[in-house]
Amino acid sequence: MSFTRILFAVTLAVLLSVGPAQAQSTQASLELVEPLAEYKIYVAEHAAALVEDTEKFVTAVKNGEVEKAKSLFAPTRRHYEKIEPIAELFADLDVSMDSRADDYEKGEADPNFGGFHRIEYGLWEKNSTEGLDGYADKLLADVKDLNNRVADLTFPPEIVVGGAAVLMEEVAATKISGEEDRYSRTDLWDFEANFDGSRKIFELFKPLIDDEAFIAKVESNFADVYEILEEYETEDGGFVSYVKLTDMDRRVLSAKVNTLAEELSTLRGRLGLG
Repeated sequence: MSFTRILFAVTLAVLLSVGPAQAQSTQASLELVEPLAEYKIYVAEHAAALVEDTEKFVTAVKNGEVEKAKSLFAPTRRHYEKIEPIAELFADLDVSMDSRADDYEKGEADPNFGGFHRIEYGLWEKNSTEGLDGYADKLLADVKDLNNRVADLTFPPEIVVGGAAVLMEEVAATKISGEEDRYSRTDLWDFEANFDGSRKIFELFKPLIDDEAFIAKVESNFADVYEILEEYETEDGGFVSYVKLTDMDRRVLSAKVNTLAEELSTLRGRLGLG
C-alpha cells in the first residue's frame, strides 16, 4: 500500500470513529490528507536530491575546481528553493545555509557568514576556493540535517498551502531586486525553482477548490510567468545572467509575480485554513 493510501486509511478510520459534530470538521481535514501526503513526498525527494547534489558541489569546492563548482552552484540550490516554505521552518538551518552578507555586522568579512552565499562569494568575487573547505563541510552537514528533519516532520497544512503565495511574495519583495545571488547572478534559476514549488502546491490542492474561474486565472498567470522565463533560457537548459535583464524586464516580471502572489494568498481561506 502506498504512503498516501496508508494516511488516507488512517484518517478515514478516525473520521468513522467520531460523532456527527466532529465529523464535519474532520471531513474537511480528510480532504487535505492526500495532497499533504503527496507534497511531503515531493519535499522529501528534493531534500534527498539536495544532499546528493551538494555532495558533488562540495567535492568540487574542496578539490579546488572553481569552474566546476560554479557550474554546480545554481542547479544544486534549485532543490532548496523549491521546498523553501518547509526548509524555513527550521530557522537555524535556514540562517546557516541561506543567509546573506547583509545579515552580518562585518558583511562578507564576517567569519560567521557561511552557507551557499559565502561559497558563492568566494567562487565569483575571489574566483577561488581558498578558505572555503570549512564552509563547504558545514553546508553539507546542514543539508543532511535538513533531510533528516524533513523526514520526521508533520507538515502543517496552513504552512504548506500558504507556501504557494510565500514563494511568490519572496521573489516579488526581495529577490526581484537581484540581492539573492548577487555574486553569481544566477537569480533566474532561483526564480524558476520558486515558481515550480509554488505551482506544485497549487496543483496538489486545486481539486479542492470550487471556483473554476479562479483556477483558470491562476493557471493562465503561471503560464505567463513561465513564458517570460523562457525568454532568458540558454541552450544548455540554464538561464542567462540576471544582469542581462533591463529595468523594464524586471518590472514586467515583478508585475506578473505580484499578481500571482495576490491570487495565491487566498488559497488558505478557500480551503478553510484561515
